[in-house]
Amino acid sequence: MTPPFLMRAAVASRFSDPALDALMLPFTQGLLAWPSGPVLFLRARDGAALRQVSLARLVCEQSFRPDAELLERAGLRVVANAAADDARYPLVLVLPPRQREEARALLARAVQLAAPGGVVVAAMTNNEGAKSGEADLKQLTGIGGTLTKFHCRTFWTRPLGEGTDGSLLRQWSSLDAPRRLEGGRFLSRPGVFAWNRIDPASALLVECLPADIIGHGADLGAGWGFLSLALLERNPGITALDLYEAEARALALAKENLGNTATTARLDFRWHDVTGGLPERYDFIVSNPPFHTQSRADRPDIGQRFIAAAAEALKPGGRLWLVANRHLPYEQTLNERFGDVRVAGERDGFKVIAAVKARR
Repeated sequence: MTPPFLMRAAVASRFSDPALDALMLPFTQGLLAWPSGPVLFLRARDGAALRQVSLARLVCEQSFRPDAELLERAGLRVVANAAADDARYPLVLVLPPRQREEARALLARAVQLAAPGGVVVAAMTNNEGAKSGEADLKQLTGIGGTLTKFHCRTFWTRPLGEGTDGSLLRQWSSLDAPRRLEGGRFLSRPGVFAWNRIDPASALLVECLPADIIGHGADLGAGWGFLSLALLERNPGITALDLYEAEARALALAKENLGNTATTARLDFRWHDVTGGLPERYDFIVSNPPFHTQSRADRPDIGQRFIAAAAEALKPGGRLWLVANRHLPYEQTLNERFGDVRVAGERDGFKVIAAVKARR
């Protein structure tokens, strides 16, 4: 099975996502001029629409590993933190996320990173909160123009100056800041998966885990670290644990949450796209894999690829514990790649599957 990120890389020059297409419309239609100076692209994604403008001075910020890899393969400059060098940009492009607090914080960052007289341009699909995004930017800075096409909204500021609401800018800048939950035990932040609660699927998986897990293991799609933390607390025989997470914002939280764990296990935190395979061999793997896109469209192929990657990385006799929504079609992939597969628990529409890789 071809990993989804490789499929996207192969077609990125020919096909694009609607929000990215919409984002470039003001420039292709002559409503806005593409500057000769540097351009910043927050939550950047690659696609054919980008090839319609000069990319020589484009700076891309992207914390999601698959998208960052595609940008790098296209020869574009990708940075971890656009604010690190104090640069200001005449044009800032934004693809805001669905989660509103995170989106507002991102719009505030875009305004702060724009040069005086610069312009911020954003685009969102209608089912990811486009109307709210436009209203938020209007409240923050005023709107210079708007377009609707491809089931998306594109909206942009007037040249930035005194019209920006400074108080609101300061308030929104901290909306996605890390915060404590569960009585202060865990650190999380808006926008990461299950950011304000213990995910019920992960909680069920923890209940079903045995206490005899030993050796070197991995948590695939580790998020902010809840599953890894519970695994280490229950199994002192674990010697090493690698946390794989594609979203850098979540991985940073996992480092904080596991930083004071009373364990002798070696911990490694890896910003990595699991669908592309794993670089190690493991005694055990646990996972609550993603199964939908940001717009909430089902993508069972992602979970299937997680299972395939786990099967390839496990040693003979190695064990996998996986939790998923009951309706997801994972059994065929599991039965094809593991010698023993059983349902270890079910509740509230979730299933925990325990599988053992066949010994040769």
